[in-house]
Amino acid sequence: QVQLVESGGGLVQAGGSLRLSCAASGRIFSFNAMGWYRQAPGNQRELVASITRGGRTNYADFVKGRFTISRDYAKNTVYLQMNSLKPEDTAVYYCNTDPVSFAYWGQGTQVTVSS
Repeated sequence: QVQLVESGGGLVQAGGSLRLSCAASGRIFSFNAMGWYRQAPGNQRELVASITRGGRTNYADFVKGRFTISRDYAKNTVYLQMNSLKPEDTAVYYCNTDPVSFAYWGQGTQVTVSS
């Protein structure tokens, strides 16, 4: 039973933008803070940004001022707007609750930033 589905990744040049989407089941979305996470080859998965049920946001220092997380209750969807992308942003991006639930990890969406 798929409960979180990420989309929107792709290949972009440095300085470009992408918007990621995460479609969630209503039960997960309505009752949890949500987060975007990423994992680059050889690295551990790390939190990129999170948003509470009330809309309070939190960002990792390495994306502050460049990325924006938002959520749409009508669509049960969490977004990550990524601007001024850098090659070091290259990773597989995942959404999950915050804190994470290991049962909810999906396939993620690949973001590749070329220099």
